[in-house]
Amino acid sequence: MDNPAPHRNRITILLSINAAAILIAGVLVASAIWLNGGIKFRAVDERSDIVSDSASATELLESVSDSDATVEVDTFSNDDYISTTSHEFDSSAVPSGQLWNENAITIYATPDTDICVGGGLSGLGDMYWQTSDSNVIAGFYDSARTWLGYSNDTCRYPVIHGTGTTTITAGTYDGLRKDSITVTVIDPPAEQWKHEVLTLVNKIRIKNNLKQLAWGDTCDYAADIRANEVITLYAHTRPDGSSWSTVCPAPDSGGVSGENLAIGNAAVSPATVVALWMGSESHRANILNPDYTKLSVGFVFDPNSTYRTYWSQFFSTY
Repeated sequence: MDNPAPHRNRITILLSINAAAILIAGVLVASAIWLNGGIKFRAVDERSDIVSDSASATELLESVSDSDATVEVDTFSNDDYISTTSHEFDSSAVPSGQLWNENAITIYATPDTDICVGGGLSGLGDMYWQTSDSNVIAGFYDSARTWLGYSNDTCRYPVIHGTGTTTITAGTYDGLRKDSITVTVIDPPAEQWKHEVLTLVNKIRIKNNLKQLAWGDTCDYAADIRANEVITLYAHTRPDGSSWSTVCPAPDSGGVSGENLAIGNAAVSPATVVALWMGSESHRANILNPDYTKLSVGFVFDPNSTYRTYWSQFFSTY
């Protein structure tokens, strides 16, 4: 009769190896608990829709003008002409465990605001941000637009892909706060925004004891042409190689003109683009030039282009 002992020995060895593995695993888990002061589970396992690319401001071209006027300029502060949020979130106390008092907000596709938690909340630590429709908001840049006053602690700059409605869900990884808000994205009102730029410029001119500018009907079309042209060539030279001023030349009776341009993430609303121009000495000189009497404004929003947002100002005396 065959001796079954070797078979039993193999079973005993296998069982011993498994027992040892379990014992080692137990020791490792116990060590991890001891080293970390106890297991700390994240209360959520949602993905994060934050992308790594940061949204940076765009550099301005030097302004151009065919006027030699000298301008005395007051000290400029962004606070004079721009608020840090175009959508004012409810500042009253946010309910315990939530992040917003609002159920829904509407923003422009440029976009003109960061998505911020409400009620002056701070010290939230790391948060996750999600979007239910990536065709509207694809995610969020990993930081807010701090150069406009937004806080990296409580705000995120949305990566907008199109118009429509999506649900934003955000929360803290410690599980203490979680909330959702419906965000509707709409196209920017181009004609309204162009005239808002004129209004903002005139407020600045009044502050500096200068006459207000009238809307430049003569070169209205020219400003729109230039805003479209800088999509392909961001320069004061036109795509055909001619000077910017040929788009609306001075009449035979004479006149002077000047041009300001701006593109990109720092120029996503009338307030932001005017603040951008006022922060540049040469562009500010055009805005505060006492010789000019008229201003035409061009604006194009092209979500499929590189910089998406394109502005032009055409100052003139004719």
